[in-house]
Amino acid sequence: MSDRLVLLGTKGGPAVRPGSPLPTATAMVVGGQVTLVDCGAGVTVSLAAAGLELSALRRVFLTHLHSDHVLELGPLLHTAWTSGLSRPLAVFGPAGTAHYLGSFMEMMRFDIKTRIEDEGRLPLRDLIMLTEYSQGEVLTSAQLCVTALANRHPPVKESYALRFDWQGRKSIVFSGDTAPFPPLADFAQGADILLHEAMLPAGMEAIVARVGGGERLRAHLRASHSEAAQAGEIAAAAGVGHLVLHHLIPADDPAFGEEDWRAALAETWAGPLTIGRDGLVIPLGEEAGGAGG
Repeated sequence: MSDRLVLLGTKGGPAVRPGSPLPTATAMVVGGQVTLVDCGAGVTVSLAAAGLELSALRRVFLTHLHSDHVLELGPLLHTAWTSGLSRPLAVFGPAGTAHYLGSFMEMMRFDIKTRIEDEGRLPLRDLIMLTEYSQGEVLTSAQLCVTALANRHPPVKESYALRFDWQGRKSIVFSGDTAPFPPLADFAQGADILLHEAMLPAGMEAIVARVGGGERLRAHLRASHSEAAQAGEIAAAAGVGHLVLHHLIPADDPAFGEEDWRAALAETWAGPLTIGRDGLVIPLGEEAGGAGG
């Protein structure tokens, strides 16, 4: 199993429409282990479609608890369990994750109890090793160090960027959902890959016109998210090797294509650039640093 980054969902926001990309989820396959960041709607089927066995999941991280990042966490864990998960699976999320999982387990109590008694499965609760994290060190092992940085995503207070430093392999940083946040440049300094959320101003206006919300929605998007050019500024200040745009706003408007995203970054980022799309695989070998797409 070659090391790779798999973009499972690249759409910003929870809405799913015919033909649209799926909400946010990304898999890292490193050293034969599968680590998932965020669990938007559709992630379970997307993992399987990418050829990744659900029972092979080792770790799941949540950047924050907006629905487009956490909605399918419970169903994913349950489906992995019914697909053969038989060893502990580590889940890392901000404050509130325990409440989410406890509520899901209670909601599914009948099914879980029945399958334990009727099919001889191990108790699902015993397989989920939950850690609620805050800013700072999240995980340290011989293979992987994970650190978190509180970002700027009002009104959500428990919202984080995550940095994954794989020993002897790659360093990968996820911005999480955030407004422009200069400390992120220091946090991502020298990383091989930065996955940063991105918004097109013209696309934002199209979204407001389509879904309503008027000035309140417009104000939220401006206060809580980053324009593509601003993502380029962070990547350049951090000196990262490769910028990947995901959590795209908009991601499902045919009036905006890859050329629009690249044009938006023309003045702030000159390095390797990938505009995310669902199902895209980015190799993490030594040759991957200069890969575009």
